[in-house]
Amino acid sequence: MLNKTSVSSWRGWAVALAALISAGAAGWLYLGEQPGPAGLLRPDDAGLVAEGAAVYKENCAACHGDNLQGEDNWRSRKPDGRMRAPPHDQSGHTWHHDDKLLFNLTKFGLAKTAGLKDYETDMPAYDGVLSDRQITAVLSFIKSRWPAEIRAHHDTLNQQPK
Repeated sequence: MLNKTSVSSWRGWAVALAALISAGAAGWLYLGEQPGPAGLLRPDDAGLVAEGAAVYKENCAACHGDNLQGEDNWRSRKPDGRMRAPPHDQSGHTWHHDDKLLFNLTKFGLAKTAGLKDYETDMPAYDGVLSDRQITAVLSFIKSRWPAEIRAHHDTLNQQPK
């Protein structure tokens, strides 16, 4: 037989468990709708790609080109010693890197991502400027523009154990 103290205790545990389950379900639903940094680019998601195209135009196209073509002579350094903006189309090397690295390069910048303390670049870090979703949308847009065989190759990079 249960007394008042044990009923109250069980009721408290039940409320705590229900709150935990609700929070977990809400988090799962929220995260399920959000693209993430590693292996989750969605180049076939028309809505996300459209969002990425708009963010790219606003934040990236001035350097990387309206058609992802990058700067002329992108493999050579500028007079100040910095590298030119590379293309993000199939002629560049963007597709040689997995989703997580692309995300981190965009969010945190090359110097921080690669641990290059004194590396100077014109590429800004977008942490605090773009949300994780916007970064993933831009990268999904870029990937959506690659030919099928390059997209397939890129998919294999994301499946390799780290």
